[in-house]
Amino acid sequence: MRPETGEDPFPSSRSAAELLERHPILHPPVSTAGAAVTIVLRDGAHGPETLLIERATNASDPASGDVALPGGRVEDRDGSLATTALRELREEVGLGAGDLAGPLRFVGATPAPRFRLHVGVFAARLGDAAGPPTVGSPTEVAHVFWLPLRSLAESRFVTRNGPTGPRPVRATVHEGHVLWGFTRRVLREFTDLPPEDRPEGPVTVSTHGDPRGGSDRL
Repeated sequence: MRPETGEDPFPSSRSAAELLERHPILHPPVSTAGAAVTIVLRDGAHGPETLLIERATNASDPASGDVALPGGRVEDRDGSLATTALRELREEVGLGAGDLAGPLRFVGATPAPRFRLHVGVFAARLGDAAGPPTVGSPTEVAHVFWLPLRSLAESRFVTRNGPTGPRPVRATVHEGHVLWGFTRRVLREFTDLPPEDRPEGPVTVSTHGDPRGGSDRL
């Protein structure tokens, strides 16, 4: 249920556990989507926070420099989408299943037209004994940081390159990091904020490789 107008969607009493409990523990097959991402949560001083990465600058990566959730494309060795999500979590931010407070929760599969596939979205809470997330591969990830979920309610326009060239898009800016597009939409839906951005363009389900020959990252 979405909050009533004027109600703070992220009161300090709302915990990461409460956000997770409505989503089931599932291990969908890799045929469900072509990639997977994980929303890693923790309880911060001003409510729940989620772990994000800023991708390294790479001319061959269509997501170069973007802020994103840890994740990537399905590989042949992955037995399920949850396996993909956990593998990418380890590779990108150095967190494994043992660093999470319980199994992954399956939020759903959502289209990512920019990458021409559907993405399986998972969520979990960081365990109390987990170490800090770290950059797994500097050639792929430039920074890791925590975003207070309450900041998702803030919106401003920034210019970003789209399929038809530069265009203004809605974004959340936090400590110099610009969150827009697919990741911002997924997080706003996860927190029941009203939709602002609609996915555009063609979508094909379960694309295991980049049809344009680009990076396997989202």
